Amino acid sequence: MPSVLPPAILRRYKQYLLLERGFSGNTLDAYLKDLDKLLGFLEEEGIGFREVTLEQLQTFVATLMDLGITTRSIARTLAGVRTFYKFLELEREITVDPTELLESPARSGHLPDVLSVQEIDLLITTVDTSKAEGQRDRAIIETLYSCGLRVSELCGLRMGDLFLDEGFIRVHGKGKKERLVPISPRAIEELKRWFEDRKRIDFRPGHEDAVFASFRRGTSLSRITVFHIVKTLAAAAGIRTTISPHTFRHSFATHLLEGGANLRAIQEMLGHEEIGTTEIYMHIDRHRLREEILLHHPRNLPRNGE
Repeated sequence: MPSVLPPAILRRYKQYLLLERGFSGNTLDAYLKDLDKLLGFLEEEGIGFREVTLEQLQTFVATLMDLGITTRSIARTLAGVRTFYKFLELEREITVDPTELLESPARSGHLPDVLSVQEIDLLITTVDTSKAEGQRDRAIIETLYSCGLRVSELCGLRMGDLFLDEGFIRVHGKGKKERLVPISPRAIEELKRWFEDRKRIDFRPGHEDAVFASFRRGTSLSRITVFHIVKTLAAAAGIRTTISPHTFRHSFATHLLEGGANLRAIQEMLGHEEIGTTEIYMHIDRHRLREEILLHHPRNLPRNGE
């Protein structure tokens, strides 16, 4: 178990599950694995388990979704998380249960909300480029959308993964699997502008190659920082839809399908191992899947006057 949980509390929690809840050995192991996922996330983000908020738990859920974990598995994990915080409340380790209003993701075959191209453009133009991080945030939104990346993949990008002259980036996906993804001219343009500002960062050792980094810390951006950037921009742009970095990935796939891209091509771009995972997008229009990704993504279409 990650070191953020004191051994004494872990021992008491095991006793609670076995003696008070009457769980079997297999169920106990499952609940401890659920807790392990949460504690690993909190440790990585520097959040104490007693101080975690509902919003941070929602970010945890979004991170699980971003990793491609099924809604059924996420619901199972959250059952364990809720049990843990109920235990903490009973033990008076906390005074307020942060999971009380935490909802599991809906188990349906339909997609979460998808942004229109116009809404994505609105988000990008809302960025205040007079701020040091402004151009970075523009490049983040454009790269998330143009390449359909998971937030973890975006945060893991290194300068050596960019082949901008060739129009591709190398993405490190789940299970350390790599894939090459086309990147649009629009995203390349935003990245090159960001690289001029990036030169001013005083990088910490080991982070010099990070594509997206913090001016203040000199380290690569964390997932929770990207979540915060997206939510702040959505509020500033007046977008009422609840969105996260994963929304841009859904928008990427949806817009490709609407434009007529082949489902297998989208599967490759998203890094899905099974075509069934990609078929969640098929409710849009099964008869319009004709061409490959570069012919159909909105960011690859000529702009007016070009």
